[in-house]
Formats: sequence, C-alpha cells, structure tokens
Amino acid sequence: MSVLSTASFHYSKADLVSAFRSAGLTEGDVVLSYTNLGLLGIPKEGNNRQVADQVLLDAFLDVLGKPGTLCVPTYTYSFPKGEAFDPEHTPSAVKGWSEFVRQQSGVIRTCDPIFSVAALGARADELTKDVPMASFAPGCFWQRFVEADGWVINVNLWAISGLAHYVERYLNVPYRYDKLFVGDFILKGKTVRKGSIFTVQDPTNPDTRVDVTQFDALAYETGLAKKIQVGRGFITAMRARDMVRLLEGALSTQPNFLNQAGLHGKVPVLTSKKRHFNVSLPADASMQDMIEALWFLPRDIVSDGYDAALDALATVVPMQIHAYPTGTHAWTWLVPEKWTCYEAWLETTDGHRLIDYADQLLHVVSYSLPFEGIVTREELLKHLHVHPLLPHATPFIFKYYDRDWGLCCPSALRDSLPDADYRVRIRSEFSFGELKVGEVFVQGQSDDCIVLCAHLCHPGQVADDLSGVVVGINVMRELKKRHGLRYSYRFLILPETIGSLAWLSQNEHLIPQMKGGLFLEMLSLPNPPALQMSFDGDTLIDRCFAKALSQHDPDEWTGAFRTVVGNDERQFNAPGVRVPMLSLSRVLKDKFAGIYPYAEYHSSDDTPDKVSWPHMVDSTKLVLHMIEALEEYSLFQVPLAPISVKVAQLSSRVPLNHFKGEIFCSRYGLHLDFASDPESYRAFFNILYLIDGINSVAEIAQRCDTSEKAVEDMLKALADHGLAS
Repeated sequence: MSVLSTASFHYSKADLVSAFRSAGLTEGDVVLSYTNLGLLGIPKEGNNRQVADQVLLDAFLDVLGKPGTLCVPTYTYSFPKGEAFDPEHTPSAVKGWSEFVRQQSGVIRTCDPIFSVAALGARADELTKDVPMASFAPGCFWQRFVEADGWVINVNLWAISGLAHYVERYLNVPYRYDKLFVGDFILKGKTVRKGSIFTVQDPTNPDTRVDVTQFDALAYETGLAKKIQVGRGFITAMRARDMVRLLEGALSTQPNFLNQAGLHGKVPVLTSKKRHFNVSLPADASMQDMIEALWFLPRDIVSDGYDAALDALATVVPMQIHAYPTGTHAWTWLVPEKWTCYEAWLETTDGHRLIDYADQLLHVVSYSLPFEGIVTREELLKHLHVHPLLPHATPFIFKYYDRDWGLCCPSALRDSLPDADYRVRIRSEFSFGELKVGEVFVQGQSDDCIVLCAHLCHPGQVADDLSGVVVGINVMRELKKRHGLRYSYRFLILPETIGSLAWLSQNEHLIPQMKGGLFLEMLSLPNPPALQMSFDGDTLIDRCFAKALSQHDPDEWTGAFRTVVGNDERQFNAPGVRVPMLSLSRVLKDKFAGIYPYAEYHSSDDTPDKVSWPHMVDSTKLVLHMIEALEEYSLFQVPLAPISVKVAQLSSRVPLNHFKGEIFCSRYGLHLDFASDPESYRAFFNILYLIDGINSVAEIAQRCDTSEKAVEDMLKALADHGLAS
C-alpha cells in the first residue's frame, strides 16, 4: 500500500464536501469523475491510499445522497490490446480511485470492452445497461449521461472528459474514424467472440494526438468550468451539457480544436507516407502484360500496392476511381485502415534467415500486427501458418479485423524447425487510408445496367482474382468499340467483399437500375467454364447466360447460388439488394478431382506460369457472347426480372430484414468458421438469404431443410442486434 508524502497539505472529507457543494453539486445529481488523487495531499482521516480513496468516495456519496449516482471511467482497451474482456473482473486500466470504485458493492459496469464506465447509485442501471457495442453510438453511456444533465467533476485534472470523444464522433471530425476491434467477451463465465467499434485517431500522425489545452482555457474563460482549491490541489466542475455546447461551437469553427494540429494552427493530413511502386502499363497492354506487371504487387485490401495496380489499369481503359475513407460505414461493415508492411522475417537466434517478406509477399499474414522479439518454438507455432494441403507452398492468410501477428511458410519448413527459440520481426503499420474501387462504364441506349465485377486484392496471386480483372478489362475494351448497345455496362474492380459493400452502400440510388450482373474469377485455369446462378436462379438473365454458355462450350457446367464458388456476387444477391448476379469461373465440377477450387488456391503456387492463355482468351470471348445473347433478348423487350414474384401471405409469420448485403457476422458475435464447421456456416447463410420480408418462417425452414425453431433461434439472435424483426 503506497504512503502519501508527509510534506503534503492536509484535507478532509468535509473539505471535499464543501468544494462539491460550492461547485453546484446537489443531492440526486449524476457525476462522472476522473482523479489524480495524490496531488490533493494527505487526508486527515489517515495517511494511505486506501483511506484517501474511501474519503473521496464518501464525500461524493454524502453530497449525492441515495437519489444520486457516481460514475467513474473504467476503460480497459481490452480488444485493441488483444485481451479478453470480462466486465465483472477485468481491472480498469485507469487504475487508482477508478479501480477502487469499480470494486464497490452495487456497482454496475457498461459492457464496453474498450471504454467502459462503472456507476454506483440510483440511476446506475439506466446509465449502463444494454449499451451498444460501439463506444460512442446512439444509446451509449455518454448520450445517456448528457441526457441525465450530469456533472463532470475531476480531481487535479483538466476539466474535460471522455465525453469529448462522443461529441467528436457525432460531429464527424476529420481526424477521427471508426475502427472495429474483435475479441473475446466473457460474461458469467461464458466466452463469445464479439466486435466493438471505437473512434480512433491515426496513430502514425502526431498532429492528430489529443491536446485539450485550448478547451481548458476556453472552459474557464467562459465561466462554464469552475476550479476550487482543496488541500494542495483542486477540483474542476462542469455540466455535461455545457461541455457539449462548448465543444460543438468550437469544433464547428475549428475542427482541430482538440488535437496537436489545432494547438499550432495546423490541419492534420490524414494520409500516411505513401510507398511508390515502379509499375506502369501501356494503353494497348495485353492480358499477359497486365498480369506480369501486377501480380506480385502487395495488393492488400487497402494498401499502396493495391492503389498502384488500380492506377496502372486506369491507363489501359478509361476508369473512374472511387475512394471510400477508412471508417466509412458500409451497411453493417466498416472500411478498415490502410495496412503497410515494410519488412517481416523469421530467423534463428544466431541470425540465419528462414523466411523473408522481401522474397515472398505471403510470408506475412495480411493485416498482421507489428511484432518484434525472441519467441519460443511453442509460441512461434501458434503464429506460423501453413497450407493444409501443399507442403512446399506458402499459404495466403489474412486477418483484416482480428488483431494478431502472424507469419506463413511451407509446412515442410515449419516441421523442420528444431530450435528452442527464434527471432521474429514484423514491421507493419496501420494508418488512415482510402479503399479504392475502379469503375469502367459504357453507356447504352438505356440506363438499365448490367454489372461485371472482379476483385484486385490477393497479393502475389493470379487466378484468384487478377485473371478476372484482366478478362473484365478486355471485355470492356471491346464494348467501348460497339455502338447501339441497348443496356449500359459497368465493370467494378474492387477489394473482395468490403469493396462491393462500400460501393453498393454509397450508391444505393443505382441499385434499381442494375438488372443483373456477372462476377468474373479464376478464369486462367485450364478447365471448362462453370456458371453459378443467381440467388433466384430463374431470372431471365440466368436463362440467357446459361443458354449462351451451353452454346459456347459443350463441356460447361452450372450450379445453384453459393454451390460453385463464393465471392462478391453474394453482396449483390443479398437481402436489401437482390441484383441477380451470376458468377463465371473455371473450377472443376468434381470437387474430388483436385484440390478445390483449384490446386494452387490461396498459395504461393498461384503464379503466372500456371496461366492458360488460351483459356483467358476464350473467357473473354465467352463473356462477350453472353452479353450479345442478352442484347438479343432485349430486342424483344423482355424485362430482366424474375419470372414470378412470390408474395407472402398476411397470415404467415414473415421476418423482416433490417440489414442490406451480408451481415458482418464478426461484429455481432455471430461468426461461424467455414473451415472448422462448414455445415453450420452454410445453414446460417442459407437462412440469412431468405430473411427478406417475403418468406415466412415456415417457408424458410422448409427451403433450408431445417426446423422452424432453428429459424426462430437465428431470428432472435439477429433481433437482439436490431438486424431483423
């Protein structure tokens, strides 16, 4: 137990009570308090920290009385630190008096794994219960605290509080952005995986660091904050509503009022240093030129390598590049930060290098946390990933939203590691960035549009899905030469999943014009073409494309939605969107004929030397043939819509979706891992796609070959998060 200096001034509970009342605090009030208690001096009641904590608590409770409520910050930053959060037992990172109050009987704590607050008193329950898993979202503690007309009373600290972040969030200040953290949440001994959103500043930019000097000066200058001497220190007191009004006014005229840039009259630039890549393409670049120039760029979902590849493609065909900043909400998803890896390697302790990111991009997990140190072999193996089927290939592993570090290597190398310890270095960086989507557009006689789509991410790989991008570019080149097209055509080049969600969520007004689509992927494989149908499966675009495919290649095959390969066509077909997008690939029908969907999938073996150029050329011809067939359909003015539209009967229990696109399951603790439990994964998404305000519970159960109870259980889980009713 720490002992306070005997040279300090003395104070008593009575002194604190007098100061609180002088500030304006009365019985029944709600208070949020931050403290630096030691600077007050020595309490007359006793010379140790525990006595000081108790004196301060008693002083607050004496003034507030039974109708009042005391709140303290009990922030843990658990998920950002990669630690599990247990609201009952995880100690407060604020420590000191905050932790002392948290452990008092009757205290209720918000279930916020990053920025929790503990409350004691009459209104503790209403202030803390059922807060959202987003620290500053509507309904959070901070909104409730303001509505309760609370006081911020700090001891030996600035007048400001965490309430400032809440104001920054709803004012959408330019130097902060939402970031999702995923981690283990423990409640009553049960562990679940959940996501939590926190509003952060760019850690790579010192200008965005918090500085409250200007706020404090203005708070006292306007008389909204009071400072009252106690012992050798002081308390500050300010109404929450006054703090909000002051911040709103200051931030509206000076957006950088609360950061280092604002203190020095500067504007922070929310872009980190940019890596430049020596890559370019001529306007007449061939498919081979494009693949050989771009395949080995570090094309992570938000990265300089991805941007460089997209910029190079924009010289081959006219392209509009859309940028969606980090933190942008894409329905239930969020655009992640930009990720840059400068170096990553694994060495023996005597300096023998075993793997190096400079030699192979896949040697580091995409979006790995930085890490440096000597680890035991046992610890290393927890973070060293291998391909499950290819012993001499390095796997492609990504952890876009999980916070962890990781390396990848061939299993042959991992199995040969004999030493007790190894040296690891991963020099990676997370920063504010922009997700880029390239759009190539050909205007037809109608604004009704057909969407082609392919993803440009997946560093160091070709078939998945640089091959689809290149085929799409070639198709659009040809369409730009044609005249009299009845439909307009839009080709989207994007990072997988989050790219489609970002573009769709920011372009909802275009969705009614999208009459159908085709996702292009894995088109460099030496296999017959495979067509995966849309969600409905029986639209005219399904019939048209299937007929064109059968005319083009007698060895073709087709499969129902989500039975061939799964990619961004899911987002276009999903509830709330329902654009019938099919998928064209060259994977084998017999999944046991080779490693599915192809031998080199998600590995360092997916290289240009595996490309079948005749099949790439044929894929271009096939897509054009399908488009020509579609144009012929339009000659007869046949609408591109489902043949029949089912209407739910009013007497049925019909669940209504409050989401669009696929749900970001990890955010809500609904994550199912396909690798470990493929059947549950399929069952979950089979039900999810039928929750659209049309299908009844009984119909969903019947179509998914499951019980109505299973559907009801899932609906309850979604309803708990406001995703369905």
